[in-house]
Amino acid sequence: MQPRNMSMSGVVDLAAVKAAQEAKAKAEQTRAESARQGGGGAVPPASLVIDVDEAGFENDVLQRSAEVPVVLDFWAEWCEPCKQLGPLLERLATEYNGRFLLAKIDVDANQMLMQQFGIQGIPAVFAVVAGQALPLFQGAAPEAQIRQTIDQLVQVAEERFGITGIAVDPDATEDAAPAEEPAGPYDALLEAAVQALDAGDLGGAVQAYKNVLADDPGNSEAELGLAQAELLQRVQGLDPQQVRKDAAEKPADVAAQIAAADLDLVGGHVEDAFGRLVDTVKRTFGDDRNAARVRLLELFEVVGAEDPRVASARSALARALF
Repeated sequence: MQPRNMSMSGVVDLAAVKAAQEAKAKAEQTRAESARQGGGGAVPPASLVIDVDEAGFENDVLQRSAEVPVVLDFWAEWCEPCKQLGPLLERLATEYNGRFLLAKIDVDANQMLMQQFGIQGIPAVFAVVAGQALPLFQGAAPEAQIRQTIDQLVQVAEERFGITGIAVDPDATEDAAPAEEPAGPYDALLEAAVQALDAGDLGGAVQAYKNVLADDPGNSEAELGLAQAELLQRVQGLDPQQVRKDAAEKPADVAAQIAAADLDLVGGHVEDAFGRLVDTVKRTFGDDRNAARVRLLELFEVVGAEDPRVASARSALARALF
């Protein structure tokens, strides 16, 4: 199976915006310390392949993805192709000497993560870079193709996100970590939102972010968190098959197109979500057009204004409106 074009999920980084920045700063100091001490040798293999579960996903994947690309290997004991792919990925992790971190996720024990990534079959391989999900490929792909995909991943991490670190054991570099900055005035409220997300309390997370914005309307972390938490809240009770069926059969049904766009974005299909709503704006008028426009602007907030796909979609929206 050919790797799909890499696209940002925009959802898996709900709790990682602030943490990713802190982790990146730590990684930069670690690299500088390593350079001063004549580092640059082989990275211990034990630090390159880790087992990850839902409880440790934020620390082990989201935060560390600010330092180095994290490749996610979704597998299960009963999956025969997984038994072929897993050792190959582990060998490549060692060979690439820390240019990516391999995180293995047992889908039988981590059903929620499997659902959040929209996985239909295993083995399935994703990457997370700077808190953003990038689908790589599904199935036991040939080694040459996997190498090419990983090379592209490392290049994207460096050119688009500025991430050039190597995987290191966080415990081994604890002494090199920078001193913690004083707590900000809203850190407690933002942490409450993160904890609510971890507990699956989307309503509580939404309210916590709103509490921050009530006092600090320009708080970018709260704005992003609120947009993403509300998106998850909207899709929580949806039947994906029915939503997509309705959208396909009723192109003039604005509510159906909006719901499908939400699912597109949660599944990592950013361009599909944006394109669907731009097309809806083109063929509607009045309140229907405004509803599609407003939802598109909300999805822009989820992905982030700096993303080039947002800039492209903004231009398309302007052409559709004017």
